[in-house]
Amino acid sequence: MRDHPETKQGMQRAALWSATLASFLAPFMGSSVNIALPSIAREYAIDAILLSWITTAYLVAAAVFLVPFGRIADIWGRKRVFAYGIVIFTVASLFSVFATSAPNLIFCRFVHGIGGAMIVSTRIAILTSVFPARERGRVLGINIAAIYCGLFMGPFIGGILTEYFGWRSIFIATVPLGGMIICLVTTKLKGEWAEARGERFDVWGSIIYIVAVLSIMCGFSWLHSLPGIVMIGIGALGIAAFIKWELTVRDPVFPVHVFRRNRVFTFSNVAAFINYSATFATSFVLSLYLQYIKGLSPKHAGLVLISQSIVMAAFSPLAGRLSDRMEPRIVASAGMTITTVGLFFLMFLNETSTMEIIVAVLILHGVGFALFSSPNANAVMSAVEDKFFGVASGTLGTMRLTGMMFSMGIATLVFALQIGRVEIVPAFYPLFLKSMRILFGIFTFLCGSGIFFSLSRGNLRKQSPAVGGVYSEGTEGGSKNG
Repeated sequence: MRDHPETKQGMQRAALWSATLASFLAPFMGSSVNIALPSIAREYAIDAILLSWITTAYLVAAAVFLVPFGRIADIWGRKRVFAYGIVIFTVASLFSVFATSAPNLIFCRFVHGIGGAMIVSTRIAILTSVFPARERGRVLGINIAAIYCGLFMGPFIGGILTEYFGWRSIFIATVPLGGMIICLVTTKLKGEWAEARGERFDVWGSIIYIVAVLSIMCGFSWLHSLPGIVMIGIGALGIAAFIKWELTVRDPVFPVHVFRRNRVFTFSNVAAFINYSATFATSFVLSLYLQYIKGLSPKHAGLVLISQSIVMAAFSPLAGRLSDRMEPRIVASAGMTITTVGLFFLMFLNETSTMEIIVAVLILHGVGFALFSSPNANAVMSAVEDKFFGVASGTLGTMRLTGMMFSMGIATLVFALQIGRVEIVPAFYPLFLKSMRILFGIFTFLCGSGIFFSLSRGNLRKQSPAVGGVYSEGTEGGSKNG
């Protein structure tokens, strides 16, 4: 695409603003809903297991559809899929306002997840398509900083909205932002990106993938029961069938050979899965801890949780720039190490822990998470050819969301075994604290093991003289592709 420099710069600005605002939207919604969970539980009189599905439903839908939508975007246009995703997400927010029961709200959150899958599978792909390789770390750092801004503003604003206007006001607040992004995309973001245009969409491969991932995700959420284990087994068989199918079709929905031959791409995605498996449920657990054990209001609990996300937002652009200048695996691995230390300290929280200690640990955790995320994303997107940007973005998003789902599955399992299907009332606070210590112990071990995969991915730049170059899927690191 050979545009006049001013036109190209205008397109880059529009792409960055669109992707940045969209990256803010879903995390803001998710973290706002997390802080409102106790209020939702009281209104609907539901137990902790069903309550967790208000978060889980979004993750399931997003993880199931990310890769298929990434492939659709590569074929039919990334901007088009991105725009439709914003529309679906905004409409789901509007319908959530009128949810009359927990199942209604869970369904709306599932629809949110479908829209979220369309957004997540395209936003990074659009940025990678528009900006040159030497600037990817910087713009991905800005994009990830927007995610963390959503995460830290969500608990704060969501807590205020919940306390003074009720939890439904959270969904009302996201509708204007969704409308703003739609206007920006349709009026300012010119052009389209579809390097795989003309290739066929693998319908049967997508169906096998959706069924397999859906089985695994639901199995994670029901880890505490035999049906959950069975579903994970069915999902594993489905993944095996999916891989066999993808190796035989001409235009696969997912290029399996990228995983088989590209060490940087494979290990970066594994590291992302482990990192989110070890960290995502911490905000869910700490939200409950601060409101139940420490007796904070939603607003004040949000103010405490905001410390971690502020640090994430502040350090992510720096981490992105660092990954443009040095090996992403070094920066990302350092981040995972710091996160592991933070998770270790969270194991020792109890009813007498001071707010200063809690905030200090959250800040440490935030530094580690920021140093991991944007360098890891830079490594993934710089390890594949242009025509796979949508699939690569979708794969990274799938690893992230599957990790989040696994994290929530572990939390659900521990709560089910320690507390059972009951509301969390003062009589069960000791069991809740015990569950929390077990969870953070598990998460510490997981994150620590992830450091190995992060370090083992190999050097991205050693395989090509270009910094942040784009690599073919044909070798471990690949060759430069323009």
